[in-house]
Amino acid sequence: MISFFCSLYNTQKSISRYKIAITRYVIIFISIVLVACNISSKQEPADNQIELPNPGLLNKKEAERLRIACENWYLSVLKTNGFSGGIVVAKKGNIIFEAYNGSGQLDRPDPLNESTSLHIASVSKTFTAMATLKLWQDGKLNIDDPLSKYFPLFNYPGVTIRTLLNHRSGLPNYVHFMENMGWDKRIKINNEDILNFLINKKKSIQNIGKPDKGFSYCNTNFALLALLIENVSGKKYSDYLQETFFTPLQMNHTFLYNKDSGNVTMSYDYKGKLIPFNFLDDVNGDKNIYSTPRDLLTWDRALTEGNLFNKKTLEEAYTPYSNEKPGIRNYGLGWRMNNYPSGKKMIYHNGWWHGNNAAFIRLIQDSATIIVLGNKYNRGVYHAKDLSSLFGSYFGAGEEDELEASFSTVPKSNTPVAKVSQKKRYTKKKNITNKKRKAPIKKIAPKKTKKSNKKKSK
Repeated sequence: MISFFCSLYNTQKSISRYKIAITRYVIIFISIVLVACNISSKQEPADNQIELPNPGLLNKKEAERLRIACENWYLSVLKTNGFSGGIVVAKKGNIIFEAYNGSGQLDRPDPLNESTSLHIASVSKTFTAMATLKLWQDGKLNIDDPLSKYFPLFNYPGVTIRTLLNHRSGLPNYVHFMENMGWDKRIKINNEDILNFLINKKKSIQNIGKPDKGFSYCNTNFALLALLIENVSGKKYSDYLQETFFTPLQMNHTFLYNKDSGNVTMSYDYKGKLIPFNFLDDVNGDKNIYSTPRDLLTWDRALTEGNLFNKKTLEEAYTPYSNEKPGIRNYGLGWRMNNYPSGKKMIYHNGWWHGNNAAFIRLIQDSATIIVLGNKYNRGVYHAKDLSSLFGSYFGAGEEDELEASFSTVPKSNTPVAKVSQKKRYTKKKNITNKKRKAPIKKIAPKKTKKSNKKKSK
């Protein structure tokens, strides 16, 4: 009997040891799996991440000079006029001046900072354009393809992807014709609505121009490009931007607005009155990206050859396509530009939607970047160009050349033009705009008298 219990005890002891051994092996196996998963999760974004080169070296004395000049401009032109937004000025990728003022919600304490995402309005077009060119660079489309190749019912001969990118398509602006043709403003327009309107109501749409005859800034072009990106990539426009640009570049505060975005920074007129969303706010491609000055600086650095794009693609984007009129101003593929007689070239894009203002200025030859975003209408934002003279032979007063906010009635402001440069704006003698300015003002003719009639008859 004793031997039996001893045998049973030894058996149970062996079983216990066996269980302990199995448990240890299970724990070790689970640990290995968890470690492997952890390593995998850490490596996954690294595989998709785009490593940008380190900022270049900058002389401390020069950096301080630039900082003081930028601060003086900011205080005299922006802040003194109730600026609400953020500004970043950089040289060789180094931030030399940065400031934030105002709030995201003017009716409550909500101070803006470097992480506050603001609506960048038409600066969004730079992402739409470069997304289209990325698909071209990857061999998935040809920018000289007619749009009808991808949307067979689109019966507008001569409208190519290139003419959409450089605003030479001749198409009218949906911001105007959708409402003029009776769209119910209680229903929000989306990109498909615009395409269907162009297809089904072509005979009734006015102001359709001849493709590639001239430049005409038009939001319709980029709304259609957003649809093209979805058609070619097989992904939502927002997903393509996120996966191709925002996530790899770690632009963590940049996103496309949609119904799932949650609370976003609102915009206000120059008096601080809230401007609510309207029936045009669901259209993407021409607007609707939210970002920060710092994220846009990352975007600027990513647009250096070898990061996302090759030399050929960037040259195509920055080629001036509208040369009918004399002057320094022109447009490439999704980029405005000023070509100065000094040989300098400013690549930029402004934005204006509701109360949101944006200026994204790139002085590629001098490795300088000027970014201003605001959520309370302020004309001074467009004078950010004046800071360019700190970096080289750039001159010319700031210009408000965005027309997409025509539904907002914003009175003129007394914001002064910054006096960073004393050089006069370059224009040719026969500039058409000068002729218009010199045109005499029509006066009401006085009532004819007998005396005046006699003089005329002589």
